[in-house]
Amino acid sequence: MRTRPSAAPCHSPRAWDRLTLVALPTAVSCARAFAICTLRWWGVTHVTDDALLVVSELVTNAVKATGPGTPYPTWTDVTANHILGLQLRLDGPSLYVEVWDSGCETLAAARTPTPDDEGGRGLLLVQTLATRWGTYRPTPGGKIVWAELTLPRAPALAAGRLPLRVPPHIRVPAGKEREQVESALMQRVLDGLRRM
Repeated sequence: MRTRPSAAPCHSPRAWDRLTLVALPTAVSCARAFAICTLRWWGVTHVTDDALLVVSELVTNAVKATGPGTPYPTWTDVTANHILGLQLRLDGPSLYVEVWDSGCETLAAARTPTPDDEGGRGLLLVQTLATRWGTYRPTPGGKIVWAELTLPRAPALAAGRLPLRVPPHIRVPAGKEREQVESALMQRVLDGLRRM
């Protein structure tokens, strides 16, 4: 989790955290687990149910738009185009759920499905739960679908700061050990990128 410095008072915390996933059906459950942990850590569990529904619907749409298209893909079926990103952003009285995918198709507007439709209720559900929602195309490409959920009460955070992901009592101390951990992490990231 990253906390952004802000001159805002304690009742207007700002933070964000993100997760990158492969656009497979399992991404939905991973995104839900990430959202549960993040909202619990931020102390905004009172919107968990609504946030989980929104996360599920937006990630499901991203998987359908950019996934490999096979029910049981192998690692060779997955390319850099099959990636999606989920970002949760806390900004004062609002929680934003933002999902990026590499798709270039235009997102259909929420519609009222007929009783015989097996699907098509996702965006209608998002529209019902969210204060506002929309889509836009970022400069690097792809699309972002976002939804804003209003928090019924502000998180109770000490001095306007959000907790760090790694608590101080288990964090690697500064010095040679931390440098080794950071170098090993960066090496794993580079190795993974080279294999793509």
